[in-house]
Amino acid sequence: MVEMVETAAILAQATERSFVILDEVGRGTSTYDGLALAWSVVEAVHETNRCRCLFATHYHELARLAETCEALSLHHVRAREWKGDLVLLHELAEGPADRSYGLAVAKLAGIPRQVVARAKSVLDKLEKGRAETGGLAAGLGDLPLFAAAARPEEDTVDELRERLQSLELDALSPREALDLLYELQRDAAPTDP
Repeated sequence: MVEMVETAAILAQATERSFVILDEVGRGTSTYDGLALAWSVVEAVHETNRCRCLFATHYHELARLAETCEALSLHHVRAREWKGDLVLLHELAEGPADRSYGLAVAKLAGIPRQVVARAKSVLDKLEKGRAETGGLAAGLGDLPLFAAAARPEEDTVDELRERLQSLELDALSPREALDLLYELQRDAAPTDP
């Protein structure tokens, strides 16, 4: 509600001389409600307020607004995946992002591995359903509940072994090595059943 009130105040008070920062307009709503709200806010800021605006969003669909809003300029923060990990490049580049890094960010934030694995299987099913039928939720009924949650202990040990063997130890800074140890310790912590 706070974000909605702030957005309402911005739309009511911003002028051509304003500089506005809007971050994730529409979060906390359903997917389509959020997308529709973010879309209409961009249009209002562009057409009515006509102010400068930095608008951060995860709705890739909003990139299509660049076709109709002549003053809209799309940019993204560059990122790459390297050896299964997300590397934020801290560079601003023109154009929309080439893909979503949501699951990689979740992993980076410490979301448990089994939850990220489950999210990957749900995402694959959603994308397959969208490609086949154009519907967002197509095929979700076929997903077994938390199919990816339980991993046999041997898989975890093999995964750890592969990860350790792939490391280039001489290329790691002391800080990177310490961060890696903390991450390995976190991954090795027992999870509640």
